[in-house]
Amino acid sequence: MNDPNSQVLSVDDVTKCFRRNTALDKATLHISSGEFVGLLGPNGAGKTTLIRAITGHVLINSGSIRLFGEPVRGRSRSRVVTDRLGAVPQNLALYPNLTARENLSVFGALYGVTGHAAKERAGWALNWADLEDRADEPIHNFSTGMKRRLNIACGILHEPAFILLDEPTVGVDPQARECIWQMLRTLQQNGATLLLTTHQLDEAETLCDRIIIIDHGKPIAQGSFDELVAHTIGSDRVIVIECPLDQKQAQLLPDHWTYDDCVIRIQVRDVWQELPDIIVRLQDIQTQIGNIHIKLPSLHDVFLHLTGRELRE
Repeated sequence: MNDPNSQVLSVDDVTKCFRRNTALDKATLHISSGEFVGLLGPNGAGKTTLIRAITGHVLINSGSIRLFGEPVRGRSRSRVVTDRLGAVPQNLALYPNLTARENLSVFGALYGVTGHAAKERAGWALNWADLEDRADEPIHNFSTGMKRRLNIACGILHEPAFILLDEPTVGVDPQARECIWQMLRTLQQNGATLLLTTHQLDEAETLCDRIIIIDHGKPIAQGSFDELVAHTIGSDRVIVIECPLDQKQAQLLPDHWTYDDCVIRIQVRDVWQELPDIIVRLQDIQTQIGNIHIKLPSLHDVFLHLTGRELRE
């Protein structure tokens, strides 16, 4: 993963200040070819500034950013980098009065994809985004999910090797979200490297090989979901039992059990080994056991542990 020859993106000691506000504070991260990386952080953590710096829309104060080994210095990047970089913005970058096919044609021309190649790529994109049957309809008639899929298709029409995705599933229903997830998985399977910013923690947990959590202008943790769990909250499970207790019964519970609002929570390492003894213990104090469920460690728990606050829009 850290082989310099395989690195698509190298961000080293990058600092960016806006007057008295330090948006990026010696931020360092690297992304290798073929990875699907999630970038998470609270509002104001520096995510947007970092993405804008990578795309050349923000000039950094110090440090270096390299794409495919070439330095990024504002918008004056090489054609090689431009051709190999794809960006899908959070705000829909589409022409509402044009059809899906016409939107693809416009964005193809912007990326230098014209003639027969443009028609071929547009056909591929319409099929990939499952929009073939609506290809020649003005997109102002489209649902949010359809527009999101077309938005992604326009951003990757030129077959970029590295794709930046900023909140690609905002405002879509679960079915459309799953469709977009499959589209992104296909891109990775076809060899693309992806960097995803999202406020949907389950999205990052489901899709990404590696997750980078950024706060106060720099990465504070990174790794696979399992690695982040192991290095922060640990992999213990929590057994949650609905169980009304009177005061006398509650006093008989072990000290490491927590009881609140008719619910017992017990942190365990091995659920199936420890659960039978827990049930026997509750039966001994003659209580009525309701629902039992097992709470697994989540990215949400990791995020709160590291940042102390929830992701917010």
